[in-house]
Amino acid sequence: MDKQQHKYRWIVFVAVLFTYLLMASQRTAPGLITDQLMEDFGVTASTIGLLTSIQFFVYTSLQIPMGILADRFGPNLFLIIGATLTGIGTILYSLGTHEFILFFSRILTGIGDATIWVNMVLILAQWFHKKEFVRLIGFAGMTGSLGFLLATVPFATLIFLLGWRITFFSTGLLLCLCGVLLYFVLVQNTKRIFSKEPVSITKELKREKSSKLLRRIFSSRQAWALFFCHFGVVGGYVGFISSWAVPYGINMYEMSRSEASQLIMIGLVGALIGAPLMSWIAGCLGTIKRPYIVVHIAVLTSWFAFLLLKGHPSIFMLIVLFFIIGFGYGASALTFAAVRQTFPLAESGIVSGFANTGGFLSAALLPIIFGYILDYFQAATGNVSDGYYYGFISPVIFSFIGLMGVLLLKEKRVRVAVAYPDESNKSY
Repeated sequence: MDKQQHKYRWIVFVAVLFTYLLMASQRTAPGLITDQLMEDFGVTASTIGLLTSIQFFVYTSLQIPMGILADRFGPNLFLIIGATLTGIGTILYSLGTHEFILFFSRILTGIGDATIWVNMVLILAQWFHKKEFVRLIGFAGMTGSLGFLLATVPFATLIFLLGWRITFFSTGLLLCLCGVLLYFVLVQNTKRIFSKEPVSITKELKREKSSKLLRRIFSSRQAWALFFCHFGVVGGYVGFISSWAVPYGINMYEMSRSEASQLIMIGLVGALIGAPLMSWIAGCLGTIKRPYIVVHIAVLTSWFAFLLLKGHPSIFMLIVLFFIIGFGYGASALTFAAVRQTFPLAESGIVSGFANTGGFLSAALLPIIFGYILDYFQAATGNVSDGYYYGFISPVIFSFIGLMGVLLLKEKRVRVAVAYPDESNKSY
């Protein structure tokens, strides 16, 4: 029986998404202990910003290579290795006694994390029909948001009860076990159930075309439009949540760590709603670009509101703004819907990696920029409020770039290689 008709595909779906849930939580969980790390290790806000960003820099730099490798050799092995590396990195983070160990552990976590999205997209594309894929990509995006949600009140509660070291150690161990689970689900059991998989010819074709496809992508307006789309909605949200959101609530609103985490959950609820809802709306309208333009305008307006309100909106307005920004992040799954719409499956790994590079490049840059702005104004004026106010200029600029990207997006079929002629005229 074909993979896309076999019930086993749902076991694959659950195993892969559960792993993604845990890996996504480790992108933002360190933000819960930002001030504690500054106190325990005696480091500055700039150092914490760099520590947060190093994982995203590693993640970003590996997206295109990972797309090429996944297209050429298949996604299963890389996802198994990635889950294990993320687990090892998280364990080392929990055992760190020097900032060097913290940096090294986040680099390992970044390498592991770099494997998840591109390979997950390809695995779902292999196991599910195109119509199923459209619906499930929204749920995949929602799973990432659930991972961020896991890294708020639940993770903060565990940190309060067990301490941050035990909490991170336990999560890392669980991620290593996920690597073992993925091996049995994706490799061992799949070989047992499907004794023959006609993939060798496809792999050979992809191997011959990798360099040519890469050159084409770097000269493609459509690929760059997708890059900037993702840059605009991911960085402001992920970069801020993973580093400065909790300290922002503590310093600007005198919240406890738990209260600040609950406030951040509003954005995560928005992301949970945004992923499946915008995928459904785009499907009903038969267009990705128009609803995505609305999303980008809403996100830009929300970040700009922080400037208009002097970096200190009312609690009610803060809830609304974080919900909209989170909703926009959830809707970023439309970036990969556009990839699947306008590029063939043979190019999906590379193009997805390129687009994802845009999102997490901004996620890597924002914490550093924000941290330097905070340090500058604290040193110059001693007023942390000024630091946060001017810091919000960075997500405004990022989201404006995202809006330019979605305006450049063309909803037309991209002509593809002769080896895959039927894919070029297909949509969802």
